[in-house]
Amino acid sequence: MPGTNLTREEAATRADLVRVDRYDVTLDLTTSEETFATTSTITFSCTTPGAETFVDFIGDSVESITLNDVEIDPAQAYVDSRVRVTGLAADNVLTIVATGRYMHTGEGLHRFVDPVDDEVYLYTQFEVPDSRRMYPVFEQPDLKASFVFDVTAPAHWELISNSPTPEPTVVGEGVARWVFAPTERMSSYITALVAGPYDVVRDSVSTRAGEVPLGLYCRRSLSQHLDADNLFDLTKRGFAFFEEEFDEPYAFGKYDQIFTPEYNAGAMENAGCVTLHEMYVFRSKVPDSLVERRALTVLHELAHMWFGDLVTMRWWNDLWLNESFAEWASTTCQAEATQWESAWTTFSTHEKSWAYRQDQLSTTHPIVAPIRDLADVEVNFDGITYAKGASVLKQLVAYVGRDAFRDGLRAYFAKHRWGSTTLDDLLDELEATSGRDLRAWSALWLETAGVNTLRPVVETDERGLITSARIEQTAIEEHPALRPHRLAVGTYALVDGVLTRTERIELDVDGPVTEVPQLVGTEVPDLLLVNDDDLAYAKIRLDARSLATFRSSPRAFADSLPESLCLASAWDMTRDAEMAASEYVPIALAALEGQSDSTLLKTLLLQIRTAVLSYSAPAGRDDLRAEVRARIEELARAAAPASDAQLQLVTAVADLTAPGDDTAWIAGLLDGTEVAEGLAVDTDMRWTLLTALVAAGERGPEDVDAETARDNTATGRERAARARAVAPTAEAKEAAWAAGVEDPTTSNSVVDAHALGFGRVSDTGLLTPFVARYHDALERIWAERTHAVAESIAILFYPMALAGPELLAATDVWLAEHPDAPAGLRRTVTEQRDAVARAVAAQERDGR
Repeated sequence: MPGTNLTREEAATRADLVRVDRYDVTLDLTTSEETFATTSTITFSCTTPGAETFVDFIGDSVESITLNDVEIDPAQAYVDSRVRVTGLAADNVLTIVATGRYMHTGEGLHRFVDPVDDEVYLYTQFEVPDSRRMYPVFEQPDLKASFVFDVTAPAHWELISNSPTPEPTVVGEGVARWVFAPTERMSSYITALVAGPYDVVRDSVSTRAGEVPLGLYCRRSLSQHLDADNLFDLTKRGFAFFEEEFDEPYAFGKYDQIFTPEYNAGAMENAGCVTLHEMYVFRSKVPDSLVERRALTVLHELAHMWFGDLVTMRWWNDLWLNESFAEWASTTCQAEATQWESAWTTFSTHEKSWAYRQDQLSTTHPIVAPIRDLADVEVNFDGITYAKGASVLKQLVAYVGRDAFRDGLRAYFAKHRWGSTTLDDLLDELEATSGRDLRAWSALWLETAGVNTLRPVVETDERGLITSARIEQTAIEEHPALRPHRLAVGTYALVDGVLTRTERIELDVDGPVTEVPQLVGTEVPDLLLVNDDDLAYAKIRLDARSLATFRSSPRAFADSLPESLCLASAWDMTRDAEMAASEYVPIALAALEGQSDSTLLKTLLLQIRTAVLSYSAPAGRDDLRAEVRARIEELARAAAPASDAQLQLVTAVADLTAPGDDTAWIAGLLDGTEVAEGLAVDTDMRWTLLTALVAAGERGPEDVDAETARDNTATGRERAARARAVAPTAEAKEAAWAAGVEDPTTSNSVVDAHALGFGRVSDTGLLTPFVARYHDALERIWAERTHAVAESIAILFYPMALAGPELLAATDVWLAEHPDAPAGLRRTVTEQRDAVARAVAAQERDGR
């Protein structure tokens, strides 16, 4: 039985058989707190009259089915989340009356009750296959149609969908009806419905198609924190940039952005009705890195209006192109049209590091992944699909030239608007505009997995002049492909404490060895940087002289990008057990001092934490953690008042706090007896400080209760769950496990909060009893929960703090004993196992 799965072959067969014209979807959101009434009337044609097909629906029940005025028995036709329909005519009208169920997992039609005012807020999240949780539908991206939504709901609600919101009609006491105009032809996964008493701020933007209305929505209890002017300015810049870059007018009638609670992702590109995680409504002071990330997310979803919504992938194997393109386009827009001029440094620091991590897992896959079914695509929202794909697109831009790339995109949009495409369609246009054969490039870059390593090899004479210079490219045995790279080599001189670039050589690197004759006869530089300007996707190494220079002067670069590349190389050496964690930590700590790049600062602090808590030799870990925490506290105390560094460093001190630490400063900041000039001890900072004190065993449940009373909000509820779970007691870990793993009624965001607290321990023995329980629960959780929640539990409740030979052995045993476990579950567990194996190797290297 297919269950809720759908294979690529089934989708292709259905696409050959059916062409969908229109959906008329009627919803009644007033029926109960658990369920809603949903009816789909689907108008479609069939290429083979007399054939049969099926419609997808996941819900409580199907009450009636009518095909071309003939009743069909639901008891016979609705099986395994599919409605089977037989005897199709050339032209068909199918009506399915059903009952849907509200979700609390961030999938389908999610229902949330705001604890501040008890108001109900609904929103949809349909990617990959969850429009079928709200209405019966042909759930695949290439069966595009026009959609009409007819919705009955409480009269005081705002209703937002893909079409402009119509005037409601009163249909009863406190109840109204909204009938939306038909949408443009689109895939069901980008349809949307958002409903509830959302507050709204309105504006408009001038586009090539005329004036387009803009809306920003959030819950009433958050609206005081919505910085609408900033968001509208960013959105308008994005509209201007993308319309010019793509030479294609915005295709939809309006553009709304809605900040929603308990969201599983950063955002979703529903056509004209983008939903975003409400963490992007800043109720407290946040790092600049998060503000920049919000800008990237806003522009990413706007780019999707062209690439993904106007032109859509035929099947999910081209999901990477959808997401990678939006990543490349939004970063380009940030760098060229907004205040975030260093966006490519952020891309290198954050996005590419994610890609490199993912690409070195045993589960890595080609960018063009073989998506056999929906189960495959659900676990493919990963660093390959997003970050590696975007990195390779950046490489492709360098390879064909920016103008040729832009012209190819323009031709692609003009030819395929409102259609469904494959990668070949895009390559056809890029080959035409660039004159390059991209099929060999595609085979090497998109159809093979793994990351190459580029290493400079320099020989000198007695005068210090270079006699030979080359770049060696290597690959691992499992993924041996060597690829062509267009990159730059930079030479740097250390003068008066500043590393300044003296030469930039751009060249093609291909094969195992590439000579760099331009360097021969020149004086050996203090630092030689392969892949300067970060054009290529590859791991890089520094030669011995360059590494020594960088170790002695990690803050000497005048620019952030080469600094981030050298830091990434040092971190990569640590992850590969080529550099001891205790050697890396001093480099990273030195790089923190005076660091003004917010994303680089955030990344360094996370890497220091991993180096200390996972990669260091267990015998010296407690001492190393205490030393690192003390140094970061010194930097926090010395940081400029109200600076981004001050905020991040204080947070890092709190995150590294454990029983036995001197917590007087943290406690004083929370209680007001200590003052760090400029530090906003606001709602979120109070939770950060309190959580640290609970983790240290110095505050207890009554303190968490008191703070929850101060912050009786959805976010407060999540922070409280996390704070309770960090307590260094067996009882706290048991309670977090019960709420997060065993209780199916816990909402998705609160599951995550329990898990994050559960995994924070100083005494790792607290998690030892959960190793067997975790492995024993996996198959049950995967079978009983929705994908989003099951995946969160499998990742976040994995007892990573115990990373060592014993945990590695236990996970290896589970994998060996469960060869037939669902592929997505095996992949998720395998990736946890890979992280432990890397930690074990790093610990061994650090202990030498």
